[in-house]
Amino acid sequence: MLTKKDFDEASKKVSEVTSDTKLIFSDYFSNLSGNNVYLKPENMQVTGAYKVRGAYFKISTLTDEQREKGLITASAGNHAQGVAFAAKKYGVKATIVMPTTTPLIKVNRTKAYGAEVVLYGDVYDEAYGKALELSKEKGYTMIHPFDDPAVATGQGTIAMEIFRDLPLVDIILVPIGGGGLATGVSTLAKLLNPKIKVYGVEPSGAACMKESLSAGHVVTLPGVDTIADGTAVKTPGENIFPYIQKNIDDIITVDDDELIVTFLDMVENHKMIVENSGLLAVAAASHLKEKGKNVAAVISGGNMDIITMSSVVQHGLIMRDRIFTVSVLLPDKPGQLAAVADTIAKTQGNVIKLEHNQFVSTNRNAAVELRITLEAFGSEHKEEIMKKLDEKGYRPKLVRASL
Repeated sequence: MLTKKDFDEASKKVSEVTSDTKLIFSDYFSNLSGNNVYLKPENMQVTGAYKVRGAYFKISTLTDEQREKGLITASAGNHAQGVAFAAKKYGVKATIVMPTTTPLIKVNRTKAYGAEVVLYGDVYDEAYGKALELSKEKGYTMIHPFDDPAVATGQGTIAMEIFRDLPLVDIILVPIGGGGLATGVSTLAKLLNPKIKVYGVEPSGAACMKESLSAGHVVTLPGVDTIADGTAVKTPGENIFPYIQKNIDDIITVDDDELIVTFLDMVENHKMIVENSGLLAVAAASHLKEKGKNVAAVISGGNMDIITMSSVVQHGLIMRDRIFTVSVLLPDKPGQLAAVADTIAKTQGNVIKLEHNQFVSTNRNAAVELRITLEAFGSEHKEEIMKKLDEKGYRPKLVRASL
C-alpha cells in the first residue's frame, strides 16, 4: 500500500519540474454551490496539465537500463506531454500513441518536446493496445497513464499542496478517467485526514469507474460518448482500483452540457482556459448536497485546441440564451425588413445573421420567412424580444440556432 513516505519522496521529486499552482478562491462558484470553492489550477503547469507529476516521478524510479530502452505510452494528450517532457529532461527517447481524435494542440505540443507520435484508434483504449504491441515489438519501457501506483503517487502530490494551502479542506473533487489522479489524491488525502470526503467526477458518457464500483470489479464500457476527451476511457485501471474502492467516497457524473456552460463561466469569471475534462470537478461543485464546506476542485488541464474552444463557446452562448434564432413571417414588400430591425433595435437586441426565404409560401406576397439570429443578454432579454415581435404581429417562433 502507498504510504505517506512514498508521497513525501514524490513531492520532492516533482517539485523539480512543477509550478506552484496555489489554490484560487472562487466567489462565483462558491455562490453557485453554497460552499467555499477553491480551484486547484493544474492547467497552469508547464505542460498544461497535472500529468507531468506522475510521468516525471515514474521515470525517476526507473533504472538507467529501462530508460535507455526508450519509453512508450498511450494518451489522449496530457499524459503524452508529461512523458515527452520528462523524457526530454532525462535525455531519452519517447514514443507516444495517441487516438486519431486527439486535439491538434496536444499532438503538436507532444512533438515539440521531441517525442515520436503515432496516431491510432478512435479512443484511448485502442491507442493503448497499439502501444502494448509496439512495446513488445521494440522493447520499449511502458509508462502507463494511470494504472501504475508510482504514476498515481506522483499525481497525488496535488493533495499535499491542497492541504498546505487549505488545511481545513472538507471536500476534494477530482476528475476520473482511468483513475490514476483520483487514486493518488484520495489516498494521500485520507492519510492526511481520514475524515475528509473525496469525490471522483466522471463524464456521464464515460462513467467506467462508477460502473466498476457498482459492480465491485473493473468493468469495460461498450463505448464512450463525451466531449471530455481526456477522460474518455472505457476501462479503469486494475492495479489502482482497490485504492479507489477504499478511498473515494462517491462518484459524481457530469453531462456534457454542464461542461459547456462551465467553460463559459471559467472564461468570464476567472479568465482561464480549461479543457473539458479539466472542468469536471468545477462543474460537480453544484452537485454537492453538503453546504457551507471548504471545497477544493482540481482543474486537471487546459490543453484545448481553438476549433474545440470555438465550438464550446458557441454552444454555451446558445444554451445560455445569449444567442438564439427566431423565425418571423412578413409580407414581401419594401420596408418590412427595416421594420423588424427597428423593433429588435428598440429592445437592444443585436442582429448577427439574417436568412430570407421567399419560398415558404406559394403566395409570397402574403408571407415570406425571415430567420434572424440574435445576440441577447440572457433568457429574460430573449423573452422580452420575442414578446415585442409578437406584439408587432410577426408571430415569432424559436428555431434551432446556428452560427
